Amino acid sequence: MFFSRFFQSSRTALLGLALSLAVLPAAQARQAVNPKAAPDAFMMAVAGNMLDAVKADPKALQGDTSHITALVREYALPYVDMNKTTRLAAGRYWRQATPAQQQALVDAFMGTLIRTYSGAFTKVTPDTSMALLPFRGDDATGDAVVRTTVSQSNSSPINVDYRLEQTDAGWKVYDLAVEGIWLIQNYRNQFSQEIARSGIDGLIQALNAKNGG
Repeated sequence: MFFSRFFQSSRTALLGLALSLAVLPAAQARQAVNPKAAPDAFMMAVAGNMLDAVKADPKALQGDTSHITALVREYALPYVDMNKTTRLAAGRYWRQATPAQQQALVDAFMGTLIRTYSGAFTKVTPDTSMALLPFRGDDATGDAVVRTTVSQSNSSPINVDYRLEQTDAGWKVYDLAVEGIWLIQNYRNQFSQEIARSGIDGLIQALNAKNGG
C-alpha cells in the first residue's frame, strides 16, 4: 500500500508516534490532559505523554507490537476517534456495512495503523522532539488543525498536522497529515479498491491477514 511505503522512508520513520500521538525527560511526571483546553495545548499534552512513554519502554523502542499496542491504548486511543477515522476512510461503503462489520473494520484498521507505524518506534531517540507551529484556526468552529514539526538530530524537520473535532467530551483527533498527505484520503482510495474487489468482509479479512490475525 502506498501509505505504508510512504512511511518507511528514512525521513518519515519517526512518525509512528505522531499517529499514536515537546519532548520531556522520561522521568518527568505524566502531564494532565484536558480535552477541553485549547486544541494545540491538548495535542501537545497527548503527544508529550505518548513520547515519554515510548522513550521509557525499551520493548516499544525495539518495535514490540504488544508493547506498542498497550501504549497506544493507554496514551492515545482515549483521545482519538477511531470510529470517525474509519468511517471517513470507508466513505460511502460505511453505510452499507452492518454494525458488526463496522466494529470489525474499526478494529482491523487500528491494527493496521499500529503495524504500519510500529517500526517508527525503533527510530525514537532521546533528542526526538515535536514543536508546535502557530495556531491559525478558530477553535470555535468545532474543527481544528494543529500544525507541528517532528525532528531529531541529523534529520530535517517533518511537518505533521493533526485534524481534531470538538465533541461533548472535548477534542478528539481523527486525521493526520505528513508533509501535506492526509491519512484518511490515502486509505479511502485503498479501501475503495479492496471493497470493489471483495466487499466489506474482504477488506476486513485483508487487513487482518496483513496484521497477522
